[in-house]
Amino acid sequence: MLYLTTKKMKPVYKLLFLLAFIQLLLPFFLQSSLYEPHRDEFLYLAEARHLAWGYLEAPPLLSLFGCISNYFGDGVFWIKIWPALFGCFTFLLVGKIIIQLGGKALAIILGWLPFVLDGYLRLFYLFQPNFLEVFFYTAIGFCWFQWIVTEKRKWIYMSGIALGLGLLSKDSVLFYAIGITVGLLLTQQRKLFTQTAVYIAAIIGFLIFLPNLIWQYLHRYPVMHHMQELQQSQLVHISYKDFLMGQLFMNLPCFYIWITGLIWVYFSPAGKKFRLYGWAYLTVIALLLLLHGKDYYALGLYPVLFAFGGYAIEQFTQTHARWVKYPVLVFSVLLGSFALPLLLPVAAPEKLAAYYSRTHLNQTGLFKWEDQQMHPLPQDFADMIGWKSTTTKLAHFYNSLSATDKNNTFIFSRNYAFAGAMNYYGPQYHLPEVYSDNASFLLWMPNHYHIQNLILVGKHLPDNSDTAFQFFEKHTVVDSLNNPLARENGTKIIFFQNGNQQLNSWIAKRIAQLKAPYYRYAQQ
Repeated sequence: MLYLTTKKMKPVYKLLFLLAFIQLLLPFFLQSSLYEPHRDEFLYLAEARHLAWGYLEAPPLLSLFGCISNYFGDGVFWIKIWPALFGCFTFLLVGKIIIQLGGKALAIILGWLPFVLDGYLRLFYLFQPNFLEVFFYTAIGFCWFQWIVTEKRKWIYMSGIALGLGLLSKDSVLFYAIGITVGLLLTQQRKLFTQTAVYIAAIIGFLIFLPNLIWQYLHRYPVMHHMQELQQSQLVHISYKDFLMGQLFMNLPCFYIWITGLIWVYFSPAGKKFRLYGWAYLTVIALLLLLHGKDYYALGLYPVLFAFGGYAIEQFTQTHARWVKYPVLVFSVLLGSFALPLLLPVAAPEKLAAYYSRTHLNQTGLFKWEDQQMHPLPQDFADMIGWKSTTTKLAHFYNSLSATDKNNTFIFSRNYAFAGAMNYYGPQYHLPEVYSDNASFLLWMPNHYHIQNLILVGKHLPDNSDTAFQFFEKHTVVDSLNNPLARENGTKIIFFQNGNQQLNSWIAKRIAQLKAPYYRYAQQ
């Protein structure tokens, strides 16, 4: 039976909401309080203070949630609550699909396990566009599932809304729209393209996305610049093998669930009507392989497959081998528990580094950073330490300056993460705004300058080719970050004094040059 009566479904819904509530709270209890926001979270919180229809690295929807977080005081809870909530919403969509298929408790639990034992545990605790991307992938898939089982046009229109909002979250949601389109064309649902509803849905999605598209046009499509930069600095190092192995390792404790779901839609008579999801999966994987995408770019593909896989495994254990459910659940829980310190930083950095060394986990590819070197901690964890201590060092020096020097001192970093972190922590230490020419911070740089002194926060001393710093009479390294486990270990706080008369005009001209490629029309 595809549908159950409300009376029979009630216990299943109770289980569904109980598991969603546990999922919501779990990461808040697991992650050690010693860790700070992730480097990228500082960037997105900064974007929330400069609301716009787009940014150099991402569409605008995340900044809206960041604005709400900033309003409530931008504490860790208000940063993390959004990914946690959308993680719950994603699971609830998965659970709803399972229940509509006729799934019961075991299927619901199997659909839930990946969210608390796999890479989704980390994904839905980081305030980054990826959590919205995965949610909207799942929402689009959910809408098409509803259309398949009900044939109601409203779900086609809803898919257009989900697509538009998804594109306002992350441009790569377009990949799933392409995948679904290919899936529809290759299955019996291709008849849909003779109806106007699908074209109206596409128009709805386009209109929702249009403000960001206009912003992209006015700023000369920075998404293309961003993709080129990623290709040259990061994606070029990703091999096909690493990407495909990543699909397994990201979901290792529960890999059998999504694989079963994929097999079910391709080879089961009951799954035939949902085969478009199989083609969508293969299409997106092919696109990401072609573009050398990172393995986690594909995480949005799996939640719907978890629903199908959980249901299929439950059906199999009811008719063929009841005992199978016990070893698979034990396998997932044991492996997930072992992997937990890789998913979230559950202990102090020093303790985690010792654990990884003792268990030889630090010999795996999970500890290779973007610099292609092996490190003691996963890169994401190393990106969560060192920010506040560096800010306090900066504040201690800045507040030691005379009032005159403070008024004529400009604080600058070429690292968006430090600029974001220091603007996040700075107000409590009475620091002025910290600027950067990195990422979207470039767009917020002033057009005119009155600088006599400059504090630079950076890993390296500028060399003779770095013209801006040649205008100062002298410089002093006043402090530095000393935390070997922090990704930005060794970052220096450097005080440049007594800039000459050419300094301010040169900086204004240089910043205008850096901004120019991102503006279609001249800025005043």
